[in-house]
Amino acid sequence: MDIRQLRYFIAIVEEGKISAAADRLHISQPPLSQQLKIMEEELNSQLIIRKGKRFEVTEAGKSLYAYALQVTRLMEEAEMEVKSVGNGANGTLSLGINTLSLAELPGLLQRFHVQYPKVYMKIKQNESTHLCKLVRDRVVELAIIRLPLEIGDLSVIHLLEEPFYFITSEQYEPFENDVSLQDINEYPLILPSKEGMGLHYIILEGFSRLELKPNIIGECSDISTLLDMVSSGIGASIVPETVLKRHPEKLIRSYRLAKPDNLFAPVGLVWLKNHYLSKAAQHFVDMIRREYC
Repeated sequence: MDIRQLRYFIAIVEEGKISAAADRLHISQPPLSQQLKIMEEELNSQLIIRKGKRFEVTEAGKSLYAYALQVTRLMEEAEMEVKSVGNGANGTLSLGINTLSLAELPGLLQRFHVQYPKVYMKIKQNESTHLCKLVRDRVVELAIIRLPLEIGDLSVIHLLEEPFYFITSEQYEPFENDVSLQDINEYPLILPSKEGMGLHYIILEGFSRLELKPNIIGECSDISTLLDMVSSGIGASIVPETVLKRHPEKLIRSYRLAKPDNLFAPVGLVWLKNHYLSKAAQHFVDMIRREYC
């Protein structure tokens, strides 16, 4: 039996007459009677007992009717669900985010949730290099990363370029204005991220461009721990503006790097080129484009 035959049988039972069921289904009576006969032969059971122009449903027929209602309801729900996922109203948004992701990210996710409340959000946090691998491996569809990175096989939307700030504990003598890399070259620095990663590279490249050798005493990829180390006076650091926006409670002093020494941390949304994006992911990309492009 198929779903069409089950719908035929539901109409037969509910209308009580073959002719009425045929009118309801917009087909002629002989084909409907033939389909009923095929079902009875396939099930080796009599489904109705004819009594003149009307009929009674047998116990076997009542059982089939109950299951037919369940099956057709499930089919209708499945069709609605698939269409809903297909247009992005349901489904999953799988998004990778960098350790130092956008300060605006919570607001973006909140607006997305308001527009698509039935979309399940699956957020993974990691370093930008690993996030690119997760995108390539199709573990996540989208990722917000720190650039520069090799992204030849990835599509990218450049979101913004954040300025960097020099941060110290309140134990240090304060600067009056913005600072240069020359001003802070002798300070003991704890760099964010890991050696070879985006932020680490950008900071060291800035010093190298000026032929300076900074006093690097360590690195820490956990930003909360890094800020605690700075506030306790272990060392100073250089971080993107997002860090200050997301941790305003930390007892630190911050100074923007002055021109022409100012550094910038590009942020981008990436996904795999020439691969299918779910409707949920496509809706998120469209929202990002409206906000940043």
